[in-house]
Amino acid sequence: METNDDFEYRPLRIDPSMSRAAAATMLAVRAEFSGWELARVLKYSDGTRRVWLRRKRSPGLLPDLTP
Repeated sequence: METNDDFEYRPLRIDPSMSRAAAATMLAVRAEFSGWELARVLKYSDGTRRVWLRRKRSPGLLPDLTP
């Protein structure tokens, strides 16, 4: 079973002026090239979307360092 320690999370705020198609494309690019997956989406009454992305932590790497 996976715990929260197995994943790293990144919150995003998507402006209401961004179309749904543009937001989907942006998230697809992050998924394809950075390994992120959609964890949760909240849509507020003003149209703003709050998105949480997650990906598996890489063992052996320090946070915020790229190999």
